[in-house]
Amino acid sequence: MRLLFLLVSLFTISVSSAQKTILHCGQLIDVKAGTVLKEMTIVVEANTISDIVKGYSTAAKGDKVIDLKNKTVMPGLIDSHVHLEGETNPNQYIQAYTLNPADYAFQSVGYASRTLMIGFTTVRDLGGTGVNISLRNAINKKLIVGPRIYTAGKSIATTGGHADPTNGYRKDLMGDPGPASGVINGTDDARKAVRQRYKDGSDLIKITASGGVLSVAKSGENPQFTTEELEAIITTAKDYGFKVAAHCHGAEAMKRAVTAGVNSIEHGTYMTDEVMALMKEKGTWYVPTITAGKSVGDSAKKPGYYPDLVTPKALAIGPKIQGTFSKAYKTGVKIAFGTDAGVYAHGKNWLEFVYMTEGGMPALETIQSATVSAAELIGVSDILGSIEKGKLADIVAVDGDPTKDIQAMGRMKFVMKDGVIFKNE
Repeated sequence: MRLLFLLVSLFTISVSSAQKTILHCGQLIDVKAGTVLKEMTIVVEANTISDIVKGYSTAAKGDKVIDLKNKTVMPGLIDSHVHLEGETNPNQYIQAYTLNPADYAFQSVGYASRTLMIGFTTVRDLGGTGVNISLRNAINKKLIVGPRIYTAGKSIATTGGHADPTNGYRKDLMGDPGPASGVINGTDDARKAVRQRYKDGSDLIKITASGGVLSVAKSGENPQFTTEELEAIITTAKDYGFKVAAHCHGAEAMKRAVTAGVNSIEHGTYMTDEVMALMKEKGTWYVPTITAGKSVGDSAKKPGYYPDLVTPKALAIGPKIQGTFSKAYKTGVKIAFGTDAGVYAHGKNWLEFVYMTEGGMPALETIQSATVSAAELIGVSDILGSIEKGKLADIVAVDGDPTKDIQAMGRMKFVMKDGVIFKNE
């Protein structure tokens, strides 16, 4: 009994004397109110924001003080569309034959770390081989450094569709991949593919509702699911607590996907007025990925960078995304920040802020799209997306004032994720 009393006493002393981290913030962006606050203090205990006060509060003995008085502080950023397993390069189509799952896993470690260090503390990984699930788990277990990941695992496609993993293979290597590989034909396959993602440990469902730019297939925009297949996916996803993200370039594919009830449209290149009105009616999010569009357009100009079937699609589709974004924003479609990192070099995610402002969105709203809006899309507004008492301590800071100079988003100087400081320059 005496031993138990001593243990309880030691635990009580340990808890009461737990160190706090005090952040003195010259500027603090209140993303919910859409305002910039001056001279604020954030108090962090363990992995949680415990207080936010006006002025620079005095730290107690043993507390850690971080001086961010000449920085602009904001919530950890969220990229709603990344692919952390790989990165664009002229040999990427050969790598399917030369890299093992372990190779993808090891290279993803560097991409994950790079993403965190530029201030993106949370990402949605929208499709890979399934290694992205193990990457998420390793980060959660603190085995490696990276952003908090919500992953789709393997995307779901139809035979020959954008996420059919054997597109472009020699005929004797193509085989006939099915639901376990994320390839479906018909409603039974659709349900099985969703259930397989649940079994694999995915956090959400990603479908390729239209053709894509980088798949070795002719069309980048044709619809690739029937209405019945989409309804089977959405219904089953809801049963398993999944949200559904839909890669879409073509208008008909978007119309079918939005009508069926997907949560977000990714890319949306050929979005029409009719589709925009439908998205507003249904409350569907739009994740533009302007950076990816610009990148593939530039890469396609390099001889031999992409296969012959891919190059014309990249030249035609890539440059159009920024214009679509601009129109969608002015129309009032809900927009969440996403870049398609991996289609371009990881670590340049912040350029999306620049391209969004070029497209007509005010700088502060672009930051809101990567915080409160992205958190709402993912379904984690209760713990992420803003600096508030009780939320997880994901906090970043940049040099300068990004509300006046959006290039400041590329000058990330401080990164805290889950109460742990990963960068403090």
